[in-house]
Amino acid sequence: MIRSTVAVGRAGAVAVLLSVAALATACSSSPHSPGTSAPATSPAPATSQPTSPGPRPCSSRDLGARTGNGQSAAGSTYIPIVFTNNSNVTCTLYGYPGVAFAGGNPIKQIGLAATENPTTPRRLVTLAPGAVASALLRIVVAQNYPASRCHQVTAKYLQVYPPNQTTPIYVSYISAACSKPIKLLTVDVVKAGSGG
Repeated sequence: MIRSTVAVGRAGAVAVLLSVAALATACSSSPHSPGTSAPATSPAPATSQPTSPGPRPCSSRDLGARTGNGQSAAGSTYIPIVFTNNSNVTCTLYGYPGVAFAGGNPIKQIGLAATENPTTPRRLVTLAPGAVASALLRIVVAQNYPASRCHQVTAKYLQVYPPNQTTPIYVSYISAACSKPIKLLTVDVVKAGSGG
């Protein structure tokens, strides 16, 4: 009888120890248990806005566009295309605008888009609200080409895409243009200021 009571006592003690050990393990593995540290995991994505590295690129809707004072020389006209930051935040322009003649109803591009002048290096231009930047556009006179090669039409607009944008701004500008693929337009990079 004594042996069986001792055996039962030992078995009970072992069972209690195993229960305590299991409970301790369960508590320490719970990530939300008070007084314990959560297991090591990768950090959760930040929910706050990341710190911006600087002003964002100017979108077409941020900008107004117009032509500046032109000058003629040797069968070409040179005019600055002037961009104004109409938004209330600073933005940037970098590189070349896309430029082409346009006309018709609905308005559509006429002829080839401007080629980029590779002699001018790209520079980041930062535009505060109300500030201006410009890109010089060279327009070769359409009458320099035979009628059969040019197929001359009248353009009523410059179709202008700010650098790295896909929405055009239409600037009123009447000029003879070639509807056939003749390279009449060359554009420089955007620079700070109105270009003259």
